[in-house]
Amino acid sequence: MERQLILRGLLAGGAGGLVAFVFARIFAEPQIQAAIDYESGRSAAQQTLDKAAGLPVEAAEPDLFSRTLQANVGIGLGMILFGIAMGALFAVAYTICLGRVGKLRPRTLAMLVAVGGFLGIYFVPFLKYPANPPAIGHEETIHDRGNLYLLMVFCSLVLLVGAVALGKRLTPRLGNWNATLLAIAAYVVVIGVLMAVLPSLGQLAANVQEYGRHATETPLPLTDDKGTIVYPGFDADRLYAFRLYSVGAQVLLWGVIGLVFGLLADRLLRPRTATPVASTV
Repeated sequence: MERQLILRGLLAGGAGGLVAFVFARIFAEPQIQAAIDYESGRSAAQQTLDKAAGLPVEAAEPDLFSRTLQANVGIGLGMILFGIAMGALFAVAYTICLGRVGKLRPRTLAMLVAVGGFLGIYFVPFLKYPANPPAIGHEETIHDRGNLYLLMVFCSLVLLVGAVALGKRLTPRLGNWNATLLAIAAYVVVIGVLMAVLPSLGQLAANVQEYGRHATETPLPLTDDKGTIVYPGFDADRLYAFRLYSVGAQVLLWGVIGLVFGLLADRLLRPRTATPVASTV
């Protein structure tokens, strides 16, 4: 049965990735293109300043793939493959939870696992290190940013599993409601402390040394040697829109995985669970 559940997870993940890509292609892609245009304009302004100051100017390297190919085939394939990977992980988590977290209907359990996946893998790490369009971020900090984000994802998942285990352990003594509230509170407190301890991206050593101490790596206005602004900072409204649509794409991804997998799992498990489970939730 485990193999059948994994296969259904892959199908649900592929469907989720496809739906998320369609949404992102319509709403997020224009924000990405605008960010790339901003980055190009800022680089041109910086080169003009460097040239006027007698500094060497490096020519931009051509892209290996056209922008059209990146925005359609590249992102689409990437999101579908990511959805399939998340679907496989979802199916493993579902299989582990099946029969171990109370008598839940297959569809109810699927949606709860989907909510956990969205929160643990994406949204909680996003609160500390939110998604950014191409123009935001310095080349010198790519590895540090990647490692910090992966650390947040790992810790969030571990703490989420710990919160579920804590709630299950407390349920016999405190009841479902109180045990769930205490488990959620414990998760929020610990993940909050972790967020406070980990550095903000603008406070990484390379950023502090080069640009000073800031909360993020969002580009500030570019100025000449007299302090006159020659190119504006990154548009805050556009950054907000990109992040909003990024969250929307992930909501769709995990929502479709939960719905599709729940439907498929219900058909697979119904004969085994119909008699004692159907009336519990």
